[in-house]
Order: sequence, then structure tokens, then C-alpha cells
Amino acid sequence: MLSEGRKFLLAVGFLAPALTVLTLFKFVPSFMVFINSFQKWGLVGFQKWVGLRNFQMLLHDPFFYQALVNTFWYSFLSISIGITVAMLAALLISSVKGPLSGLLKFAVFTPVVISLVPASVVWKWLYNPSAGFFNFVLSLLHLPPLRWLEEPSGIFFGHGPSLALLSVVIMAVWKSFGYNTIILYAGLKSINRSVYDAAAIDGAGPWTVFWRITLPLLAPSLFYVYLTSFIVSFQVFAPIWIMTGPPPGGPMGTTNVLVYYLYQKGVEDFNIGYASAVAIALLAVVGILTILQKVFIERRIYYEV
Repeated sequence: MLSEGRKFLLAVGFLAPALTVLTLFKFVPSFMVFINSFQKWGLVGFQKWVGLRNFQMLLHDPFFYQALVNTFWYSFLSISIGITVAMLAALLISSVKGPLSGLLKFAVFTPVVISLVPASVVWKWLYNPSAGFFNFVLSLLHLPPLRWLEEPSGIFFGHGPSLALLSVVIMAVWKSFGYNTIILYAGLKSINRSVYDAAAIDGAGPWTVFWRITLPLLAPSLFYVYLTSFIVSFQVFAPIWIMTGPPPGGPMGTTNVLVYYLYQKGVEDFNIGYASAVAIALLAVVGILTILQKVFIERRIYYEV
């Protein structure tokens, strides 16, 4: 029989490899980002302590606010479109029986396992204004071609997010909706079928069943998909870097998001202090919004025991 002290040491021994990796690649870098946000850096490294000056510059930086607004638009569009498409796909798969169900699952999940970089390259070719597939389809329909990744005008009558940003969102939705579909499909299958039988006996129609039974009982899965999609949407980088530009973030900065703006300042301009301040601001925005959503949304969700 092991003593409590030996059990503790044994647990520490098993956890040591994971704790070492987390410390070296998570905790220490996060601490250094926090410290660097109060410093000024140059080509030769640390120069001097500047206190809150980086954050003061951040509050008066129009490019930061543009990246912030673009990030919010990207998050809103990718989440709303992505969850809607995933919900429809999950309902379709759950209504199909036999081998076709497995084939549909394979089809919707395939984009998830494709690496993001080659997927972005392929979609950039699909969006090509002169030789791309999408404009080829538009020509077959006798519609004018679109400058998918080169159009800075807003999609809402010239306002709002640009067509270029929407084009990136469409690719991101295609890439990730398969994961969300499987989560929602599992949630649908976990609903007790007796509830639907009781609704059928009461004469409830399909629309009533969806709004009164399916949606409320699927709320835990929907909230999980929504929260994870929200956090991931604020971390978008590779599609912006690969698909937009040159320079990336164009046209006219309408696809520049916070993570890419952080990359610009930290890697391209080598302004480590200011980039660290952008990272802290990004962390604060995501953290505050995540907490608010858990407080005001999760408590309204019914978890079936």
C-alpha cells in the first residue's frame, strides 16, 4: 500500500512530461508576452521599459481597430454560416438510413482532415478572377465575373465586410463544418426517441417538433459548437496569409485580422513590444467575451440528466 506522499510523487512523475511541455511552450511564452508588452524592442533586442505606452499607442491605432472590426465580422459570418450549414447537414444525415448515411458522413468530414495550407491554396485558385472555377460557373449562368479576393467593397450595399473577407469565410466554413456536423449529429442521436413519439401522438408538425423539441434538447451541443467556433474564429491566420494579397490582409486592409496584424508587427516590423500588446488585447477580448457568453447563455441551456 503506497503512502499519500508516494502517490503524490508517482502522480508528479507521470505528469512531468506533459507539465514540462506546457511550461516550455505555453506558460513561459505567455509570461514573456505579458512582460514584453511593457517594453520597447529593436533589431538588437530589448531596449527599454516603456510601461503602458504600447497600450496607449494601441488605443490610437486605426489599423488595430480595422483589424478588430474585420475579426468580429469574420467571427460573426463564419459562426452564423458554419453552424447553419452544419445543422442542416446533421439533420440530413440523421434522416438517412443505411450505407448512404456513412457515405454522407465521410463526405462532410473529409475537408476537416485536409491540411489548411493546401486547402487555402486550392481555394485561392478557385477564386481566381480570370481562370477560377467559380467565375467559370458564373459565366455559364451568364452572370458577370467577381473579383472574389480582390474586392474591397462591402457586401451589404457597399458597407460591412468586404467580398474578399466573405470569400475567406466561405473557405473556412467548408473546412470546418464537417467537425461541427458530427458533433451536432451525435447530439441529435442522443435525444430520447420517446419524446418524438409523444409529439407525434399529440399531432405536432415537423416545424413545431424542431423548435419545441429538437432545438432545446440540442442546445448543449449547439453551445459547445458555438463556443469553440467563436474561439477558433479569433485565431484565423493561415487563410488570410495565403489567400489574400499581395500584401496579405488586402485589399485595402479589409481582410486584415488581429492575429495577422500581430504577425505583421512582431515578425515583419520586429516591433515585439507592440505585437505583445496586440496579443494581450486579443486575449482580453476573447476571454471577456467567452466569460460573458458562458454566464448569459449557458445558464439558459437545459442539460438532460
